[in-house]
Amino acid sequence: MDWQTSEDTVPSAPVTEADARLLLGRPPATGAWRDGDPVGDRRFAAFGAFDTEGGERLPAFRIAYETWGELSAERDNAILLLHALTGDSHARGPAGPGHPTAGWWGEVVGPGAAIDTDRWFVIAPNLLGGCQGSTGPASIAPDGTEWGPRFPYLTVRDQVAASVRLADTLRIGRWAAVIGGSMGGMHALEWAITHPDRVDRLAVIAAPPVNTADQIALNSAQLEAIRIDPRFAGGDYYDAGDGNGPTRGLALARRMALLNYRSPTELNQRFQRSWQSGVSPLGHGGRFAVESYLDFHGNKFTRRFDANSYIALVEAMNSHDVGRGRGGVEDALARVAARTLVLGIDSDRLFPIDGQHRIAAGIRDTLDGDRAAVITSDFGHDGFLIETPVVAAHLRRLLD
Repeated sequence: MDWQTSEDTVPSAPVTEADARLLLGRPPATGAWRDGDPVGDRRFAAFGAFDTEGGERLPAFRIAYETWGELSAERDNAILLLHALTGDSHARGPAGPGHPTAGWWGEVVGPGAAIDTDRWFVIAPNLLGGCQGSTGPASIAPDGTEWGPRFPYLTVRDQVAASVRLADTLRIGRWAAVIGGSMGGMHALEWAITHPDRVDRLAVIAAPPVNTADQIALNSAQLEAIRIDPRFAGGDYYDAGDGNGPTRGLALARRMALLNYRSPTELNQRFQRSWQSGVSPLGHGGRFAVESYLDFHGNKFTRRFDANSYIALVEAMNSHDVGRGRGGVEDALARVAARTLVLGIDSDRLFPIDGQHRIAAGIRDTLDGDRAAVITSDFGHDGFLIETPVVAAHLRRLLD
């Protein structure tokens, strides 16, 4: 199942004919994990009613999560690991029944790794609103049908509040560390601001203090790509047969996102102006190799994700502003009491490095003073998933 390795965790590469053949079948209307599917390594925690910041209510909800290592008798060695937008709880382990992709940080988490599971008890939840086991739009509502477009609007703070409920259920009063990259970094930062007494160490990787107008604009184009797909049907598509769901819109949104996750340097070096085949793209119906790359990974993505969930999670990202209602960004960052690693990537055009520098300048106890540590990489935003030896070295500085 190596075709299911996430494109986020490897350098870009031309699409082969063998790759293309793997996606010949019709994609399902949703790539969400559903009750009755293989559980894989997931565990589940169920909760009662949940009220959102916006005044809406889930009558009950569930969080799917995975764990590695052993919790100490003192319950003081737990690390919360938070995934990016299209990640899930499967941070470590192979693809297989129940898990459409291999673990997204398998080289960072494990025995003897930077996040050493011989020492730490690691918990990775699927965020509320996600589509890989936690309650989200593809979940069944009390009326017996999917929530779909009725699913409540969530903020990052709502999602953190849900993960607080998980921590309380697991009787973890204080995290030894909270670690997250990209959207997970937003959650990690929010955890440390909202609950400074419950976070000992903090790692914020390739994440901003606020989602800017530029980032919201990029996100809005992706969401519109999904919504204008006729087969999106206003979000009520779960009864559609294979090939009749909003996969074209979701695939287009993914292609747009990939352009922000990778850097111009990588795309130019990997693909240059090469053709996908011997057929010329200059008026003869052929394609440039980079077009096929984006198309392939967009189509692959639809087999493991849900369009409504993508909308819910992107809208939650748009809510991200640690200074909202707290007197501004700097006042909010001053609340963080954890020993903190702030890490950015010099080629990141999604969340540029100035955002990480602002976070570092506002937190009083950081590893590198008032500037973020910077990874030099050609891979852009996805460098935090690809440059694992460098990321691991920085995490060792925090944890050791």
